[in-house]
Amino acid sequence: MLRLRAFRATNEKVVKIAVHPTHPWLVTADASDHVSVWNWEHRQVIYELKAGGVDERRLVGAKLEKLAEGEHEPKGKPTEAMRGGSVKQVNFFDDDVRFWQLWRNRSAAAESPSAVNHLTSAFASPAPSTKGRHFLVICCENKAIFLDLVTMRGRDVPKQELDNRSLLCMEFLSRSAASDSPLVAFGGSDGVIRVLSMMTWKLVRRYTGGHKGSINCLMTFMASSGEALLVSGGSDGLLVLWSADHGQDSRELVPKLSLKAHDGGVLAVELSRVIGGAPQLITIGADKTLAIWDTISFKELRRIKPVPRQACHSVASWCHPRAPNLNILTCVKDSFIWAIEHPTYSALTRPLCDLSSLVPPQVVAPNKKLRVYCMVAHPLQPHLVATGTNVGIIISEFDARSLPPISPLATPPGSREHSAVYVVGRELKLLSFQLSNTPNPSLGNNASLSEAGRLKGDSIETLHVKQIRKHISTPVPHDSYSILSVSCSGKYVAIVWPDIPYFSIYKVSDWSIVDSGSARLLAWDTCRDRFAILESALPPRMPIIPKGSSSKKAKEAAAAAAQAAAAATAASANVQVRILLDDGTSNILMRSIGSRSEPVIGLHGGALLGVAYRTSRRIGPGAATAISTIQSMPLSGFGSSGSFSTFDDGFSQRSPSEAATQNFQLFSWETFEPVGGLLPQPEWTAWDQTVEYCAFAYQQYLVISSLRPQYRYLGDVAIPYATGAVWQRRQLFVATPTTIECVFVDAGVAPIDIETRKMKEEMKIKEAQARAVAEHGELALITVDGPQNTASQERTSLRPPMLQVVRLASFQHAPSVPPFLSLPKQSKVDGDDSFMPKEMEERKYNEIAVGGGGVSVAVTRFPNEQKRPVGPLIIVGVRDGVLWLIDRYMCAHALSLSHPGIRCRCLAAYGDAVSAVKWAIRLGREHHDDLAQFMLGMGYATEALHLPGISKRLEFDLAMKSNDLKRALQCLLMMSNSRDIGQDGTGLDLNDILNLTAKKENMVEAVQGIVKYAKEFLDIIDAADATAQADIAREALKRLATAGSVKGALEGNELRGLALRLANHGELTRLSGLVNNLISLGLGREAAFAAAVLGDNALMEKAWQDTGMLAEAVLHAHAHGRPTLKNLVEAWNKMLQKEVENTPSAKTDATAAFLASLEEPKFTSLSEAGKKPAIEILPPGMSALSASITIQKKNAPATLNSQQSQQQPNKPLALEAPPSTEPAATTPSTEQVPSAPPSSAPPSSEASEPASDDKAPNSSEKNPDKADLEGSKPETTASNTEAPDTTQPDAVPPAVSPETEAPQNDNEETNTTNNVAKNDLLI
Repeated sequence: MLRLRAFRATNEKVVKIAVHPTHPWLVTADASDHVSVWNWEHRQVIYELKAGGVDERRLVGAKLEKLAEGEHEPKGKPTEAMRGGSVKQVNFFDDDVRFWQLWRNRSAAAESPSAVNHLTSAFASPAPSTKGRHFLVICCENKAIFLDLVTMRGRDVPKQELDNRSLLCMEFLSRSAASDSPLVAFGGSDGVIRVLSMMTWKLVRRYTGGHKGSINCLMTFMASSGEALLVSGGSDGLLVLWSADHGQDSRELVPKLSLKAHDGGVLAVELSRVIGGAPQLITIGADKTLAIWDTISFKELRRIKPVPRQACHSVASWCHPRAPNLNILTCVKDSFIWAIEHPTYSALTRPLCDLSSLVPPQVVAPNKKLRVYCMVAHPLQPHLVATGTNVGIIISEFDARSLPPISPLATPPGSREHSAVYVVGRELKLLSFQLSNTPNPSLGNNASLSEAGRLKGDSIETLHVKQIRKHISTPVPHDSYSILSVSCSGKYVAIVWPDIPYFSIYKVSDWSIVDSGSARLLAWDTCRDRFAILESALPPRMPIIPKGSSSKKAKEAAAAAAQAAAAATAASANVQVRILLDDGTSNILMRSIGSRSEPVIGLHGGALLGVAYRTSRRIGPGAATAISTIQSMPLSGFGSSGSFSTFDDGFSQRSPSEAATQNFQLFSWETFEPVGGLLPQPEWTAWDQTVEYCAFAYQQYLVISSLRPQYRYLGDVAIPYATGAVWQRRQLFVATPTTIECVFVDAGVAPIDIETRKMKEEMKIKEAQARAVAEHGELALITVDGPQNTASQERTSLRPPMLQVVRLASFQHAPSVPPFLSLPKQSKVDGDDSFMPKEMEERKYNEIAVGGGGVSVAVTRFPNEQKRPVGPLIIVGVRDGVLWLIDRYMCAHALSLSHPGIRCRCLAAYGDAVSAVKWAIRLGREHHDDLAQFMLGMGYATEALHLPGISKRLEFDLAMKSNDLKRALQCLLMMSNSRDIGQDGTGLDLNDILNLTAKKENMVEAVQGIVKYAKEFLDIIDAADATAQADIAREALKRLATAGSVKGALEGNELRGLALRLANHGELTRLSGLVNNLISLGLGREAAFAAAVLGDNALMEKAWQDTGMLAEAVLHAHAHGRPTLKNLVEAWNKMLQKEVENTPSAKTDATAAFLASLEEPKFTSLSEAGKKPAIEILPPGMSALSASITIQKKNAPATLNSQQSQQQPNKPLALEAPPSTEPAATTPSTEQVPSAPPSSAPPSSEASEPASDDKAPNSSEKNPDKADLEGSKPETTASNTEAPDTTQPDAVPPAVSPETEAPQNDNEETNTTNNVAKNDLLI
């Protein structure tokens, strides 16, 4: 239940302590007057100061500041050099402190039945006064120190400026007028209260005549009439009331009321808020008593002695749902925090916790006992209690996840009045709440804009709420901690008292009890009115350990007893499922779920039942002491919550390895069988009503998953310490101890979803076919598939899941101006509400922009964070367009969702994308892109296209996603400025000739635009081709081809894609203009392909030749009988010769050339140069380059006539067959061989070119004699080169090296002419 949140060890005892309401800051003063500010969340000391004496660092800093500002050092002693004396009080002061002080006073006064109306309505916060600065205020005996924690500048106010009286206490006065400067009141040693202005640093008022001795404590509060009051307690035992509502003057004010409170002096005073009643004052005195006073009649309600023979020195008002009857915390000089139960009735004092069991054991010396000297409860997070001790600062956390005992009920359709049921004491009550005087929730009313547009800043309740509490006649059997929950139909409400343990089910219509019994845990099904309970026997009460017996044996005995009791209780507990029928009866569906032997520690309801099991763990002596202490309290408002809370016992921290223990199992409500494997245990679960989404909460994050068409993990959301959440379609509203968050969720479309959907459709079809066969026989399977079936199948585009978090409310006050600016100069002395500083006027008008037609437009993306209600909250959900919350005081609060940035998102998440687009006109157009991206993530690309302010780039993407290619093309033409480019004109008229210069400039801009969006043009062409929208593809092709015709405009891959698409669309004219650009980029294959589509052989050869692909050019020329064959072969052989000689093609410097020349073989004479012949690689059947090239036809005679090949140059010629050395090859080779198409040239050249390169140098080096033989007889080598059988069209002719040809040349040298004749005959 109670665990250590933070600890900081100190050498001195801590005697003064204060906590900041919104930041994790703690300021303390120790016995030696050292003041330190500690960030307890990050465990860092922010600032340290020696306040009692003279702090040398501050003194030096103040002198340097004055020198930097040009001031001469004064003759007198600086205030920083004055000794402060003993520290009497420390506190923070900024806009947050001021706001929450006023909120506490007003909300406490509004609980009174006689409260005036303006207190119950929404109130405006005070005007920002500290302008983003955070003051640390230290009240010392001789001076007051004001230190700005932002700029680290300070100001000391000596007691000489406050009538030279010692300062003993202080309090900040709440002023609501915008012109008022911050005021701080100091209680003096002479019984006079002096008020100091923090703007002029002058004394502005005195309160005199109230006390005869010194003043020990000051506090402001508000009466139920709305009057601001100041109460002071003095050493004379008097409690004096003063009016704090006067204007800024220097008159001496007399007290309103004075009464005797304590004998021996009043030590402290505290304000206590009472549900449904006027606030109360709590005072503690030197007479060791605690008194409670009514603030209407100012009569004493109760006086008690909390701890016998010991005086209380700190008191705090407390209201925690885990301990509903404990309202006051106090401490004396021992190791306990004491709690007072029912202060005005039984007033039983019980130890809340023993701090010595929380701190590390090595901190406390063996012969030293822990003592508490001061204590404060966090004003906004009641589960945090900070204490100052003789060993350090202890921040303890008291069950942060427990929620108020309240459950919202279903609202009847058409009704604007909502209701919730709650438990107070032993009474069941009904809370009715609704919006009152609601303005039209449109932005035509500026009041529903963000709070920044208002005069008085943000307000805690942005909307007026009317609420009524009614009593229900049905009694409640217990007054301890209770948990309320409602069934899915809203007909039944369950109340569980886990400390008793007991549960009751009430029927909402007449509040009759339907079912009851012994159970610690209860969980509802979200689909039907059935629930699971954990039945358990009553645990045996353990004797409390006496205060003095802290021996090791006693603690070990308590640990053993606690373990035995927990084991006995767990052994008798089982999970049982019951169902509530329509007639109101309860029936048991399943006696016991699960076969695991571990005890159950948690039940989580939802579409599936979650059961958490306890892992084996030893209970430490300290935890056992706390368990036995609390269990021994008879119905004290809290008991052993260990079996209920989701961590094992709630007393000790979990280790990280233990937190990830997989001990959570999901079960089906229908079959009661396990679903899936074990998971890490969540702190709570939230399931969507439509069973589409679920959220599992862990300590640092939320895990969100989709459930349909099958379970799929979507992602984690980093929202730590979440206490509860409610689904609203695709919106998850989450409450944490400090914020309210909204998570927008969409599962997107994953491939597994499409597969699952297809499988389900196939299963449906098979089931339908099976039914048809059963009814009508096999003839029922005969179907006729029409063409419309394939057309109706649309492509389902994949979409990633989307999770977006928006913070709706928090405690912090947004700083209005940067902290380095000074306070604004005021033009009026007397503050009235009509005064508005110039800065606020400008801010108001800057936040609101008026669009066309007088519609107010919000210029911010999201609204400013609203103020979160204090303490643990129950989220009711969204009703009437606002988010309803209920706090621990059973008050309903409404958070506005009317800002268009939130409203549009909520509507889109709810499924009404059309209304979201309509609301978007109230949002600044600069935020439409952000909203469109959100709608795209939600799956509303088509609707997002109607947003008026989206950029053209995003409009193009949305149009492509929604398959509106016409609009996408229009956006693309506008973005690329190419609307007038690529038009098919008939010719130039006179005006066109005169405007050529302007057209040329437009053309350059258009080409640049097209090049910038070339990828988008290709995408839209492909999308248009896929959907048979040829006109759109043609328009895009025109523009892209225009840019492609400009040399160097498009990159290689873009030109390649353009060429293929032009060929696909038959745009031959534009394709011809593209070939030269392809050649210039070295894309020989694409250029040759384009030329082949155009049917231009010369252009094809040029493409290959200019890009260095000579092998393809030679093969093509030979296959088609081109006259350029000889030139191509010569060029190819020259290129190969260069590669063989290793001559660098690029220019090299002189050093590289010299080093290369050393490596080359030297020739001693010119006669040796002939030993290095040129290597010729020729097509099959071609003679040497020195001879004339002869091309033979099929039926030509065996004579080689070079003139015949030149008579018909354009006729495609046949490829010659290879010489056959085997007789078996003559039969298949008689078949006719078709001419090789141009597209087959590249593969063959790729295979032949590298092989010839590799073989050529080897042949010249290893066998120079054979190389000489080849050089002297080129004709024979050319005519006898082997080639594969050309009857196989897919065969690639291998490259044959001269080494393998040499023996064949020696053997068949004399048969050259015979082979040529045979070849002619075979062809």
